[in-house]
Amino acid sequence: MTALRQPIVCVLGHVDHGKTTILDRIRGTSLAKKEPGLITQHIGATEIDLDTILKISSAISKRAKFEIPGLLFIDTPGHRAFSSLRKRGGTIADLAVLVVDVREGFKPQTYESLEIIKRSKTPFVVSANKIDRIPGYRSVDRPFVKSLEEQSKNAVEKLDETLYSLIYQLSERGFDGDRYDRITDFTKSVGIVPTSAKTGEGISDLIMILAGLAQRYLEQRLTIEEKGEGVVMEKREEEGLGDTLDVILYNGNLKKGDEILLMGVNGVNRKKVRGIFKARARGPLIGVDSVRAAAGVRLVVPDIGDVVPGSPLRVLIEGEEEEIKRSFEREIELEIKIDEEGVILKADTLGSIEALANELKGLGVKVARAAVREITKDDVLLASTMKDPLERAIFGFGVGILSDAEEFLNQKVKEKVRIFTGDVIYSLIEDFEKWSEEMKRMVEEEKRKKMVYPAAIKLLPGFVFRMKDPAIVGVRILSGRLKSGVSLLREDGRIIGKVRSIEDSGKRLDEAFQGMEIAASIEGPTVGRQIKIDDVLYVNLSEEEARALEKEDLTFDEKEVLEKIKEIKRRQKILWGR
Repeated sequence: MTALRQPIVCVLGHVDHGKTTILDRIRGTSLAKKEPGLITQHIGATEIDLDTILKISSAISKRAKFEIPGLLFIDTPGHRAFSSLRKRGGTIADLAVLVVDVREGFKPQTYESLEIIKRSKTPFVVSANKIDRIPGYRSVDRPFVKSLEEQSKNAVEKLDETLYSLIYQLSERGFDGDRYDRITDFTKSVGIVPTSAKTGEGISDLIMILAGLAQRYLEQRLTIEEKGEGVVMEKREEEGLGDTLDVILYNGNLKKGDEILLMGVNGVNRKKVRGIFKARARGPLIGVDSVRAAAGVRLVVPDIGDVVPGSPLRVLIEGEEEEIKRSFEREIELEIKIDEEGVILKADTLGSIEALANELKGLGVKVARAAVREITKDDVLLASTMKDPLERAIFGFGVGILSDAEEFLNQKVKEKVRIFTGDVIYSLIEDFEKWSEEMKRMVEEEKRKKMVYPAAIKLLPGFVFRMKDPAIVGVRILSGRLKSGVSLLREDGRIIGKVRSIEDSGKRLDEAFQGMEIAASIEGPTVGRQIKIDDVLYVNLSEEEARALEKEDLTFDEKEVLEKIKEIKRRQKILWGR
């Protein structure tokens, strides 16, 4: 029979819903029983071996049988880790656990995590965590199905109420869900496993369900090939070892002395593995000569300064270097659309960029540049040239801003460009949406300031302050709004002059509204000749301005005076403004 590797499981969910505590409890599943060897702590991953799974399952069901060698849980919880575990067309994670606080239900990061799972088509289960907080529920460290039998009717009803809420929230995103022990076909329904990371209840159920899903539905995916393939999770310099990479090996074998291909900022690099280290449940790192998938390992590799976290690792096979490079380069291509105009994305991993780009795509936001590295001066310069003010934005997810970029921003374009940095996608998106709304409001205000509005004004008797050059007269705004800078026309369609300024009680105004009586300085006409007391004058509009005003939310009086201006204009040009 073909050997199977451990399925790789990633844990996701909203902040403070218990992801880390769930992982801590999984790590302690065997250690608490003081059975050395049943659990192995890898670099960046926790392995639950088959013996442990069989012991757990026997306490729940006598019928369970497994052939997978175990489960490999990724230790870094959250959607960032899941996004980093990318390969072309999906993720190396075989299964996912979506952790949800039963009291709070789905939150922004829960939905975000669910969308990432959905896009990658990864099978998942829901850990309905913190059931120990349900009123009247007595939670202890044992399987949920055993504990349920001893709960009061009221506690079971309260539990079901919270689970029905989760089932409804899943259905809103297109998933059928139910409590796991009520499901007969896990290909059609998402299993919800009630858990308490605090007491340990339900953790064994969770492990058993994950093992069952892997055994039944993922056998073909778990077949090991000889070629070594992995993903770089993190790079660091470690005392006594030098340059190291934390890697999840998801296929094949890797041994000391192997040559590997890695992705750097400037292209594909060929390196040699000088050391392989694994971690034990207790104690320091231990060096090994080789490792077999799936596993988390720390590799000693020289000169890794520009290696991109989230990028793939390949063991080099002689004679196949060029083909591996081509497939390697295809794999690291960003699967997002790049436009000539749009925002700029910079992130710590390829997966982070794609996750952020997908969220922005849902908002209809275009992307002009996307890359794995810090925010540079060139990024700031490019953002400042975008025509649309709403696209003069830079996202830095898990990365910083280079000093020359920050200096250029503060000295040259601080008022034009906005930079959003952080390590939680939904927070970045939330900040961007708030900024966008404020920018839209400001842009609309500027647009309205520049827009010429329709108005009708009447010259008041007894308020001629100057006859000409310019004429200064008192006027009443009969309807609409009058701005300085507009030209005026008479009822007969003749343009008689331009409003130079508007004053009210000696205070200069940009515009005056219906009902106001103000002094207007009008350049061009002479009082008594081109204009007379009690004359009604109208704002002179171009055809383009009239058409634009029809799209605006005008008042009834503004609409009425606009129609009057059209009537005057159409006496000379019958199709004016149509």
